[in-house]
Amino acid sequence: MKVCVVGAGAIGGLMGAKLALAGEDVTVIDQGAHLKAIQEHGLKLIWHDGTEQVAKIKKATDKVAEAGQQDLIILALKAHYLEQVARELPKIVGPDTTIVTVQNGIPWWYFHKHAGPFNGHRLETLDPDGTLGKHVDGDKIVGCVVYPAAAVEAPGVIHHVEGDRFPVGELDGKTTDRVQKLHDTLVKAGFKSRILDDIRSEIWLKAWGNLSFNPISALTHATLVDICQFPETRRLAATMMAEAQAIAEKLGITFRHTIEKRIEGAEGVGKHKTSMLQDVEAGRSLETEALVGAILELGKLTQTPAPAIEAVYACVKLLNKIMVLEGAGVRVSNAA
Repeated sequence: MKVCVVGAGAIGGLMGAKLALAGEDVTVIDQGAHLKAIQEHGLKLIWHDGTEQVAKIKKATDKVAEAGQQDLIILALKAHYLEQVARELPKIVGPDTTIVTVQNGIPWWYFHKHAGPFNGHRLETLDPDGTLGKHVDGDKIVGCVVYPAAAVEAPGVIHHVEGDRFPVGELDGKTTDRVQKLHDTLVKAGFKSRILDDIRSEIWLKAWGNLSFNPISALTHATLVDICQFPETRRLAATMMAEAQAIAEKLGITFRHTIEKRIEGAEGVGKHKTSMLQDVEAGRSLETEALVGAILELGKLTQTPAPAIEAVYACVKLLNKIMVLEGAGVRVSNAA
């Protein structure tokens, strides 16, 4: 299968490396030192148990069009970078291409093929001018939820922290040949996957943690276990989750876990820095809209107040603005 991974960061790099090692024809789209390292040495994957493997990548480039027509496109860029490649994406999409999105938070396509009254509604926080909806064919999208935790340890090097689950599902809940093929491809690569008939409920289950633990960690520089074991931040996370659950339930979502079980799951991950905290330390733009802003937009759409989410969103959005203006990250260091 010809697979193009657009954005070979922590998760895209993990998927690209494993798929290549499983024999798929993998092309990687990235840039800078990371791209150069992949071009020269391949993608090095350090598994959580210390096992190291190097995947040979068929093609690595910074130009989408050079990839050629693909069978499977994995959009692994962070949500706020998607617009930069959306206009180029049709150049590598064929009549039978499947597009898989692996962004954190609520996806821009959330209401595409939605069974509720908001079917076709565009989320302005995620696709303000309709660029994504115009250039990325929603009918080719298969939903995917990312549970592994990983990090880019160095250019061309992906460190897997924990987890191997990638549940997938068609946006309308049907079991099709293409979603079965995607499932089988992920399993062949060594991941765990299952086909869901309600991918949006699984998205919300993951978003529960993203909307709370990510911004709290960005503001406090605390790891998951630290947030969960500090009473005040544990209560704050639970409050934010409760507000989000009220919004989601108005959209027909059913949660298969309790808030407490979700928090316990995060606590069990241990001293892991969330993706947003990693971005704060590296001085990268934060996923404020996909992880938090979109939840607030859905709250307004369903007329559901979310004061705790709104307060945390305001703080982390200001942090992002200051980082962008200063061109710098923020890291806790030892006092002199």
